[in-house]
Amino acid sequence: MNGLHLIGDLGGCRCDPQLLLDGEGFKAKCLEFVAASGLTTMDASFHQFEGSGFTGTVVLAESHLAIHTWPEKQGLTLDVYVCNYSDDNSAKARTLFDAIVGYFQPGEIARHEVERGGHLLTERLNDSTGFYIKATRQIADWQTRFQRLEVYDTPHYGKIFRLDGYNMTSEREEFVYHENLIHPALTAHPAPKKVLIIGGGDGGSSEEALKHPSVEQVTMCEIDPDVIQVAKEHFQAVHHGVFDNPKLRVLVGDGMKFVRDTQERFDLIALDLNDPMGPAEALYSPEFFQQCRHALAPGGALALHIGSPVAQPGRVEELAQRLNGIFRIVRPYTMYIPLYGSLWAMTVCSDKLDPKAYTADEIDRRIEQRKMTELRFYNGETHEGVFALPNFVRDLVTPPRLKQQTRARRLGVVRAAAK
Repeated sequence: MNGLHLIGDLGGCRCDPQLLLDGEGFKAKCLEFVAASGLTTMDASFHQFEGSGFTGTVVLAESHLAIHTWPEKQGLTLDVYVCNYSDDNSAKARTLFDAIVGYFQPGEIARHEVERGGHLLTERLNDSTGFYIKATRQIADWQTRFQRLEVYDTPHYGKIFRLDGYNMTSEREEFVYHENLIHPALTAHPAPKKVLIIGGGDGGSSEEALKHPSVEQVTMCEIDPDVIQVAKEHFQAVHHGVFDNPKLRVLVGDGMKFVRDTQERFDLIALDLNDPMGPAEALYSPEFFQQCRHALAPGGALALHIGSPVAQPGRVEELAQRLNGIFRIVRPYTMYIPLYGSLWAMTVCSDKLDPKAYTADEIDRRIEQRKMTELRFYNGETHEGVFALPNFVRDLVTPPRLKQQTRARRLGVVRAAAK
């Protein structure tokens, strides 16, 4: 049901303290506010607590109002909800809410507006921050053998694909994630031929890898067949028909087992995975990273995302240091990913390939030579730009021995300037 829900926590009320004690007095005033706002009272019930505050509810033709006062704390909670099924009552609800706020004159107010109707897709970044995306309808929702899978239609991003309550990809901005996961490493490689994608059942990473004409085969190893099926049915805008490309080999199974057992060697291994929680956690272990290293061809690279340095700095630091202990070259890079609501970090790891060594002009020349025209994010300047780390990210991902050298250099500069 469409509607508007206004919720307020009012504190430090500067009104006459008696107003927080007088339920009957406020009841009469409240009914005046309701009438003045243009809403309709159907019934009202107020309970006075002896020597304390009061709780009241007003049944509206449009829905309800509820209030509870705490005189000892000079505060109250306020709840106004209106349905907008036949008419838009939002302005009337705000008028009523503001009239009550003015009556009690709070010194501080925590106010929340929640639009009811449709779906509000919320996602936590950590225990204290997050974001939301409004969806107009739910297309799919079920529990697969491995995870909960959801598909929603949204005004801003088109169809969104979610796993276990986290946004994975969307029709309109998937290129930000997929191009950045694949191209910094693969463009730096002089002639990539074989690519392995662990996860990536939506097909977006495979589609990007096959934009490089030298690539002879992409192997996608996805554990959940339902993810692939949903991608084929709903996310053509993400994979662009890659599942029909004869260069794509799709294996449904355990990516860890495949890497452990394979005798093949790959120029790029891309881990297109959920965050390192639950079943996916083992795919971020030192043991698995070491197995990936062994499955790389000479000059090959591993690419993966390592989380948000803003929301999960500890995770970014731990994974970066874990990779620093395995690969000779570890190049973290950052970009803002709209669907993930934050600055995000990825990294390219190799014993020989260093994508940061290439200039914007060199990358642009390779893009032109490879006739990679369908790029919406990646170019020579973005290649250089994503590797330019802010200091706070650099501090997270730099190996401990280099951190000490950096601190020593900074201290030397400060001392020299002081002289």
